[in-house]
Amino acid sequence: MSEQEPASADTGIGEPSAQWREYRGAPTGTDIECEGWRQEAALRMLNNNLDPEVAEKPEDLVVYGGTGRAARNWDAYDAILDELRELGDEETLLVQSGKPVGRFPTHERAPRVLIANSNLVGKWDSWKHFHELEAEGKIMYGQMTAGSWAYIGTQGILQGTYETLAELGRQEYDDDLEGKIVATGGLGGMSGAQPLAVTMNKGVCIVAEVDAHRIERRLETDYLMERAETLDEALDAATEAAAAGEPYSVAVEMNVADMLEAMAEREFVPDIVTDQTSAHDELEGYYPSGYSVAEADDLRESDSERYIQESLDTMERHVDAILDLQEKGAVAFEYGNNLRGQVEDHRGREDGFDFPGFVPAYIRPMFCRGRGPFRWAALSGDPADIHRTDEAVTELFPENDSLTRWIELAHERVSFQGLPSRVCWLGYETADEGLTERARFALRINELVADGEISAPIVVTRDHLDAGSVASPHRETEAMKDGTDAVADWPILNALLNCAAGADIVSVHDGGGVGIGNALHTNNHVVLDGSELAAEKAERVFTTDPGMGVIRHADAGYEDALDEANQSDVPVPMRDRR
Repeated sequence: MSEQEPASADTGIGEPSAQWREYRGAPTGTDIECEGWRQEAALRMLNNNLDPEVAEKPEDLVVYGGTGRAARNWDAYDAILDELRELGDEETLLVQSGKPVGRFPTHERAPRVLIANSNLVGKWDSWKHFHELEAEGKIMYGQMTAGSWAYIGTQGILQGTYETLAELGRQEYDDDLEGKIVATGGLGGMSGAQPLAVTMNKGVCIVAEVDAHRIERRLETDYLMERAETLDEALDAATEAAAAGEPYSVAVEMNVADMLEAMAEREFVPDIVTDQTSAHDELEGYYPSGYSVAEADDLRESDSERYIQESLDTMERHVDAILDLQEKGAVAFEYGNNLRGQVEDHRGREDGFDFPGFVPAYIRPMFCRGRGPFRWAALSGDPADIHRTDEAVTELFPENDSLTRWIELAHERVSFQGLPSRVCWLGYETADEGLTERARFALRINELVADGEISAPIVVTRDHLDAGSVASPHRETEAMKDGTDAVADWPILNALLNCAAGADIVSVHDGGGVGIGNALHTNNHVVLDGSELAAEKAERVFTTDPGMGVIRHADAGYEDALDEANQSDVPVPMRDRR
């Protein structure tokens, strides 16, 4: 058995739950099944993750990212729902890799649910050992927001991709992406945001996707504008749109390595080249060149060792094609899928890192100031509740032109999937009253719920990709100034601090978008039900959570973080003693 090969394809998931078949998504409205809204929010967010409009393979409990699940198996899913319905306001439910394992008396300010997914002790922290345990039904892959019940469909990553491309436009072109062509791969649950993020930045996107169903899904939800029958047709249409300065996106059904090689052969050099295929998982996530989806699926079942080797061969070609286009003049970056790491680890190619990851290239200055993805969902199921929050956030931050433009674009162009939801990037920066941006907005939402302007509670969460919540040497913490890329104390402190602050759900995961052993990351939820208790908890959590990003980067010596600490009065003990 290879380092990556699973012991068995049978992971004992079982037949889809009768409860799930009845729900087919999150319950909505103002009547609840649980003892309180904090428990109800957990039940609804779990089911929202498994809404067929949201998840990639809900019948297999897979939310996105190849194998990222919301629960370990269908029996565990049913047990989680039963426990949440019985969970008291002074109890905490423990979930270990998608299975409820305990319920203890705590207190009303403690989290209602604590989750740990995919975590292994260092010496055994490998895909090989993970797959052995998975085949025995003892663990599951929680990805990031899949296993923390925080996925809100493709729009969850949309703004992060939008912000990355916006910063790229500012750095490389002194403006936006008008007239620029972006070449990329992937239209899955996360990668499907790419074409819309490009066109929102006024650019042109050509995307390769091997799965025709994924292309159709992005067309149906308006994340993608057109599908081309051939690469030449796609190139002609993209070139015409770029010359006219018109936003445009087109998909072609082919392997991305093949597409990028073909571009180089034709001397067609896109302005920007990146990728969001599920390269972190060479068996379940990435497709090798030379196969249709059906043929590749058959090969995976019949000869997983060959499948893995052919995936890695294709990844090496994929990296070579990106490097070739970069040498020819394209701006190249990896969008956090561990493509470069796979080629380095399994093909000995250190030159794969000759193009940067998106965080050190474009996002880290925002992380230094505690800025990152703040997302929220309307538990009522009523889109009007989200529209009211759109108004509220732009009223709170009228000077933030970028935020206003994003909210307007999202309102016009982003289709809701499952529970109506929104995401925007907010940071630590404190106002005159000493409240962070995130705390100010959360408290305003809580007031609107209390006043009845929003019909039911709002649950606020975020991506695990945030300023102080992750250690990932090939992604969020790549090339840290002080060399602490792999120090995982920070996400653990983030989770512990958010428990102390009173978050309603706190989770800790291994792996995420870069694979087992390559990252540790955490998440949290806060339920805004209009109560004084919710306001108290929100003010604390939305200070501690972004504050972790400020102190983590200040500790590493980033001037932007030290400046934010000074401006916003964040204590940095060792700095203060110097």
